[in-house]
Amino acid sequence: MSGLGARDIGHRVVVRHRIPGGLTDLIGVLQAWTPELLTVRHADGTVHEIAAGAVTAAKPIPEMPLRPVDVEQLFLTAALGRPAVETSYVGQWLLRASAGWTGRGNSLLPAGDPGVPVADALQQAVEFYRRHQLPPQAQVRVGSPADEAIRAAGWVDARPEQADVLVMHTTLDHANGLPGYDVQLTDRPDDAWYAAAFEGEVPEVAPKVLEDAPKAVFASITLDGAVAAVARGSMTGHWLGIDAVQVDSSFRRRGLGTAIVQGLTRWAGPQGGRRTYLEVVLDNAPAMATYTRLGFREAYRYRYLTSR
Repeated sequence: MSGLGARDIGHRVVVRHRIPGGLTDLIGVLQAWTPELLTVRHADGTVHEIAAGAVTAAKPIPEMPLRPVDVEQLFLTAALGRPAVETSYVGQWLLRASAGWTGRGNSLLPAGDPGVPVADALQQAVEFYRRHQLPPQAQVRVGSPADEAIRAAGWVDARPEQADVLVMHTTLDHANGLPGYDVQLTDRPDDAWYAAAFEGEVPEVAPKVLEDAPKAVFASITLDGAVAAVARGSMTGHWLGIDAVQVDSSFRRRGLGTAIVQGLTRWAGPQGGRRTYLEVVLDNAPAMATYTRLGFREAYRYRYLTSR
């Protein structure tokens, strides 16, 4: 018999069940539950369906400790999760342009080896952004060798008055508990989603940036006939990237931010997801508290540099 229920969906469990020849234990995340069938996703991504009648014992177990992350790999993964409209390369350094919308979409990503001296790579970046009528910017991990090298070449903080952006990460089984609200998911967002995601007019380039990722999904929560919260998820390998999280001011402090993140992480498991990341400005205390409660921890911080 199973000691589990719908409340345990999204959490790590151990299930002892009968198989031909004896008993076996399966450890994984409970992906679905009915009185007749348990669906458990193993850490290797395989999904096992176990008839409730075959279960001899089952219970929730503690989450796995959060493993360290390869920050250089995550730095590039986060860029791929929200691709720019136009790109070019200097060696492995990525140049991005998206008509000026967002720093990420309009900055140099110095990940890997530029293949030329840093000063030459930066000059090529300046020329790229001049052609696109954009200010030259570089998105750098704070304290990284690229940060130090680009500063040594004379580049300075582009936004000295702004706090750093914190990139946080966790595993899906830390964050994919059962949402307290109905989270609706769609492959293409409608006008109501965009109206909730943006204050005022939607930038012309925004739909292309948000919708053109290889595998993206758009989440929303509707309350009292209005879209109360939205977010976007994108898969890059086994990583789920979460961004565009917005909760309408009329519905804040009701757990909608938590629910919409949980809805996206639960979607990602069947897509092969195992880990997730998101970004938050360091001085956004309410969002930081929400994400910390969900098990997210700091991976790195970034900011933008520009040429003098």
